[in-house]
Amino acid sequence: MKNKRERSNEVNEPVSMEDVVFGKHATIEALQARRGNKLFIQEDLKSFKIEELKELAKEFSVPIVWAPKTRLDEMTNKENHQGIVLKITPYEYLSLEDLLAKSKEKENRFFLILDSIMDPHNLGSIMRTADAVNVDGIIIPKHRAVGITPVVVKTSTGAVEHVPVARVTNLSQTIKKLKEDNVWVFGTDMEGTDYTKWNVAGDIALVIGNEGKGIGSALKKEMDEMITIPIDGHVQSLNAGVAAGLLMYEVHRKRRD
Repeated sequence: MKNKRERSNEVNEPVSMEDVVFGKHATIEALQARRGNKLFIQEDLKSFKIEELKELAKEFSVPIVWAPKTRLDEMTNKENHQGIVLKITPYEYLSLEDLLAKSKEKENRFFLILDSIMDPHNLGSIMRTADAVNVDGIIIPKHRAVGITPVVVKTSTGAVEHVPVARVTNLSQTIKKLKEDNVWVFGTDMEGTDYTKWNVAGDIALVIGNEGKGIGSALKKEMDEMITIPIDGHVQSLNAGVAAGLLMYEVHRKRRD
């Protein structure tokens, strides 16, 4: 009886959604990054992936708690958790100085600057592509923008464990510091250089604007050049995640040629 009471207490202990990641891929990446504290698995869940997770949890000394689906729904605000929720240590953002120091030995560095991206699915998608093309780091503002949330982690399929993220107070000051470090900064707009003619040589940073407003007018003045994606249809702009993905792969393609 004692063991059952202890198990029940573990299942029902308070857990904030900001303290978890969920879904198979995100959980595996977080465990391998040694950020897992406790693994919650749905009671009736059985699959090969669950056995893999159990082995990883054992390898990194992460305790496992079997819980009802209703508890996992509560912990994740009814997001698609796939029966797996991992309690984690908080995500550690880098400072801009740390991000630059981390990449200073690299040639042809490539950074992303996200100006007030609000949708966690957009950020997660951008991070997934950034990992695929070896972006050296992502820079986001501390205020009026989404951070690394559980939804971002799941959407990125664990890419957040591989792409460094710096969180800064002022994007304009950040861009000035990047330029001092010989980084060319490019923005995205309806008017500018066709992205297929974009010179991506050297160290560069690409600024992706807010989903609705694009890049702020004050920030545009800091750009070395504006890049545009031609649109021939009725819609006048692309989703921020789609535009970022297209431009990241353009850099990737040109640097592989």
